[in-house]
Amino acid sequence: MAGFRTPNSGLRALRPGAFGADPDGERMARIRRSPHFKDGVFQNPGGPARTRPSGSTLDFAKVFFDKDTRPRRTPKGTVPVHSTTLADIARPPATGLRLTWMGHSSVLAEIDGRRVLFDPVWGARCSPFSFAGPKRLHPVPMPLAALGPVDVVVISHDHYDHLDMPTIKALAGTDTLFAVPLGVGAHLERWGVSADRLRELDWHEATRIGGLTLSATPARHFCGRGLRNTQHTLWASWVVAGEEHRIYHSGDTGYFDGFKETGAEHGPFDATMIQVGAYSGFWPDIHMTPAQGMQAHLDLQGGSPGGVLLPIHWGTFNLAPHAWAEPGEWMKDAAEEAGQAVAFPRAGEPFEPAGKLPVEAWWRAVSQPIACPWRRPEVVDRTAGTNKGLDLAGER
Repeated sequence: MAGFRTPNSGLRALRPGAFGADPDGERMARIRRSPHFKDGVFQNPGGPARTRPSGSTLDFAKVFFDKDTRPRRTPKGTVPVHSTTLADIARPPATGLRLTWMGHSSVLAEIDGRRVLFDPVWGARCSPFSFAGPKRLHPVPMPLAALGPVDVVVISHDHYDHLDMPTIKALAGTDTLFAVPLGVGAHLERWGVSADRLRELDWHEATRIGGLTLSATPARHFCGRGLRNTQHTLWASWVVAGEEHRIYHSGDTGYFDGFKETGAEHGPFDATMIQVGAYSGFWPDIHMTPAQGMQAHLDLQGGSPGGVLLPIHWGTFNLAPHAWAEPGEWMKDAAEEAGQAVAFPRAGEPFEPAGKLPVEAWWRAVSQPIACPWRRPEVVDRTAGTNKGLDLAGER
């Protein structure tokens, strides 16, 4: 009968475009052949990881909606942003490596004459809907169209705060290539990226693009965009190596021993971009605290301080019960204790890891009081400069 649809095809027609597409055909066959795919799903390194909040829903709701701590999860004023201009990024970096944090996990890396854009999210919300979901807490530093040519876009996994449909559709109109974990290419193809521009990798696979070697490396996380999570798309961290420089982007991950293995195989690194926000005791397996992020960096460097750590995955969206500026403040303490160089740029502020690093605690001007130093049994009100001497045991 003309116009007849099966119930399944009707449901697919109602599926929001931002949900992307499920892998099928040869892509799904390749997924099934992966050594990391077992019992119908991708497996995490180090054993199963809890991907849903532990404890009761009531316990989580009490923490998330607590009237005393909830205001701390957003800035109390306008977040300072460096309005990136073409002049900032037009001339090549003097040292051959320059990083520009665009907010959250989005980073433009200019490395050995090539431009790599990690996890670009230019949307107003990390959500499949324009009217709901976590809203950006500061504007993007520059329009996507003003960014200029990009050699390769690298995606760590398919969650909305890392894979943004409007951003990908805009980039699909350029000639950039895309390096993505296994299965994620199905989303991009649905949004207009042709198959010949995709480099879809399993862990421990690599591809060469314009003199750079991009390697997908393990991470401890999960995937999913639709109403049901089939675990049929992979999540990854990434190593990008040029003739002179090496960098690492963690994507989203819990802490695990694999950082040592990645460092031994690919490191040490001139710079690492490490996830240190959106952590919680309710999901300890899939996101890192600043202390864990520092340890991950040291593992990647062979156990000792080296290179520069750029904290990512914080400051742009409210995704966890911790205070908005806590990742920055706690990472500053962790860096001092470890003797490790850490860059704290404003979103949009370019810097060269081998040059002068941005180290100002810019968040303090617009932050609610932060419990810090976090490893010591006291609370310091950074905004007022007073030590309140409170026990932190119940806040971690």
